[in-house]
Amino acid sequence: MPPSSIAEAMTPLPDGCSALDDRWPWREPLAMAQWMALHFDRQRLAEEDFATHGIGAPSSVQRAAPKRRAEFLAGRLCVREASRRLTGSPCVPGITESKAPRWPQGLAGSITHSGTLAAALVAPTSHYRGIGLDAEAIMSLQRGERLAPQILTPNERKWLTSLPVEQRGAFVTQVFSLKESLFKALFPLVGARFYFQDAELIDWCNESQQARLMLLKTLSPAWPAGTRLQGQYACYEAYMLSLVALPAAQENRDTIRQ
Repeated sequence: MPPSSIAEAMTPLPDGCSALDDRWPWREPLAMAQWMALHFDRQRLAEEDFATHGIGAPSSVQRAAPKRRAEFLAGRLCVREASRRLTGSPCVPGITESKAPRWPQGLAGSITHSGTLAAALVAPTSHYRGIGLDAEAIMSLQRGERLAPQILTPNERKWLTSLPVEQRGAFVTQVFSLKESLFKALFPLVGARFYFQDAELIDWCNESQQARLMLLKTLSPAWPAGTRLQGQYACYEAYMLSLVALPAAQENRDTIRQ
């Protein structure tokens, strides 16, 4: 479990939000990246919190269920503070037609929420072409085994059955989360949807919390099948956090693809 939150927001947060947590949760740092997280209580967040705290809601969010509106508000509060810390100017991204965040020029980032947790990661496009961040509640053994056929490739299912029973729920969660982060990082670049069976975990190390994934499907000429990408994962309270960052420099990306 990470240490208690120490971050202070530039402006007060809604009553339904905890203090911000800016402590990096993974083993390896990410240069020029700013992480921010908070917990939120959907029952305590109110409609007027959007206007009071300067978070504009697109029409699709205004029409959404209360759960979705609360998640949007909490995630954008994290982005606003993370972008302020990174650039000195707070940013509240809108949404694209695909429902992904619409980042301003010069910024790459990702937003996630699961249960009561919302988090965001932002970084300059001078360093990263894309960033994917995901949080998932760690699955029970029963849920993990039920969802494994949808999430895991045949090779990943072999790994699953070789693990001790008590580790299997966390393994399925880890693979699910890493593939979600991979999608968030790559989809804005390739403009094509891909699915759990289109990428595969090929290596991971619990000591370093590093993982490697490989594309099993060509997404674009720049991202062919066989491309290998680096990711990180970590346990954060009751959640699995994953991160995939795509370096901007061509030589760095070629290294990732070896």
